[in-house]
Amino acid sequence: MSRAIRRLTASAVAVVCLSFTGLSAATPPVVNAPAGTLEGAGEDAVNVFKGIPYALPPVGPLRWKAPVEMPRWTGVKRATDFGNACMQPHSKAAVSIYSADVGPLSEDCLTLNVWAPADAKNAPVLFWIHGGSLTGGSSQYPLFMGSKLAARGVVVVTINYRLGVFGWLAHPGLSAESPLNISGNYGLLDQIEALKWVKRNIAAFGGDPANVTIIGESAGGLSVMYLMASPAARGLFAKAISQSGYMISTPELKQAKYGAPSSEQIGVNLTTALHVPDMAALRTMDADKLLEGSVAAGFLTIGAVDGHILPRQLVDTFAKGEQAPVPLLAGFNSGEVRSLPVLLPPPPPPSAADYEAIIRDRYQDLAEDFLRLYPSSNVRESMLATTRDAFYGWTAERMVRNQTALGQPAFLYIWDHGYPAADAAGLHAFHSSEVPYVFGDLQRVPMYWPKIPPTTKEREMSDAMMGYWISFARTGQPEAANAPAWPSYGSASAFMAFQEVPRVSAHLMRGMYDLVEQVVCRRHASGDQAWSWNVGIVAPKLPPKTAACN
Repeated sequence: MSRAIRRLTASAVAVVCLSFTGLSAATPPVVNAPAGTLEGAGEDAVNVFKGIPYALPPVGPLRWKAPVEMPRWTGVKRATDFGNACMQPHSKAAVSIYSADVGPLSEDCLTLNVWAPADAKNAPVLFWIHGGSLTGGSSQYPLFMGSKLAARGVVVVTINYRLGVFGWLAHPGLSAESPLNISGNYGLLDQIEALKWVKRNIAAFGGDPANVTIIGESAGGLSVMYLMASPAARGLFAKAISQSGYMISTPELKQAKYGAPSSEQIGVNLTTALHVPDMAALRTMDADKLLEGSVAAGFLTIGAVDGHILPRQLVDTFAKGEQAPVPLLAGFNSGEVRSLPVLLPPPPPPSAADYEAIIRDRYQDLAEDFLRLYPSSNVRESMLATTRDAFYGWTAERMVRNQTALGQPAFLYIWDHGYPAADAAGLHAFHSSEVPYVFGDLQRVPMYWPKIPPTTKEREMSDAMMGYWISFARTGQPEAANAPAWPSYGSASAFMAFQEVPRVSAHLMRGMYDLVEQVVCRRHASGDQAWSWNVGIVAPKLPPKTAACN
């Protein structure tokens, strides 16, 4: 055999070996976007770009400033590793089903990730906002990998945004620095900046900047409402999906109202507890010490109604029809609170009679309506349902009702799907349990998550969820193969129940919405009571009915 033939033979063997060992000589995907040139990685037919900076690091003098657009970088930036998670407490409590490694923590954390079909062109974009009570979480959480969705023809973007005291601190000293005399809502401004980045850059990845759907679960669902309510986000998205969002009362920036101090006063209370004299000293404070001090002081992490970024209470924005006029899909889970015992009040009363007496005292003329929905025959189950409905159930239906009133298509669902491991643990349809089905990766769950069986039944449910969500993102109408047509809420009060299989029904939990709406209306009208947080046996005495709440 000649030397040339031996070289050819060796080359052929090498190619065969490469193909059989799964190695590939394929060139990594490269995108030349307005932000700069990026080199990512390929996953089958999906291109993945991780850890893309969308704003300058909010450190030093930029701590508690609106995010600043990242200038175009030079050269090729490798985008194969997730960025840092934003500063958040290291959990010292016992592990929970949600426990997972979110990666290294840093104030330098304003990054996003993109999963795109390799052949994408004008594909719909899903812009995912993680939950975690606005205090924790990360775009690299195991449940949020976008490959399965992208393989079905959508571009998926997941983001980090500032959390806790770094993202939501308001203070008179910070307001004095602002031309609008406002502060707080920095985490929300991060989300808006990330949407602006998508608007400018996503076409380079094959996405359609005119067809972006904002989507989030839990605090991500709350963020969806914030974005719908914020004039600063108008025009940056075309549709919205809110999973287990909560339309709670929110502190006002400048005045005490609805049972809460002003956002600025919350900030003053923190700086007093930290013994910090001014904003300059606060900005130079070590990040870990600031985080620990804010947690120890019980800093309340939430948005601020400032008249500009959040013009008014969410209930008012949506009732007045001032929210973004876009198609909406919203829903909640039947077992929301089963995995969130922190939301439950103290131990139940010692007897059914005691429970009823408390409810009659707190709910006054609405007590009998309350007890019909949440009876004393099983007080614990009634407590779980009370909190679920006040936080999540009423919110979802309120959103779709208000969006329907705007003339927009709006779709309501309840996730009531269980599987053996979750049901055996008493966690039927628990908070966030729908998320793996939406992302289509049923086995990539946190370590202590009840394991989803790899059965045809579960795969079919995930296929239906993915189909509905992707179709909604594409056209504004949720549709799925081999699944029922999903009617809009409309005048028939239609909804989709995800149970053993998806089923269409109407009039979700009759009486629930009307009761909670009446309670919220009276508390709002009183001006000195919060809503959603304090329900059931820990509710304050309900204010009397007013003409506005008939």
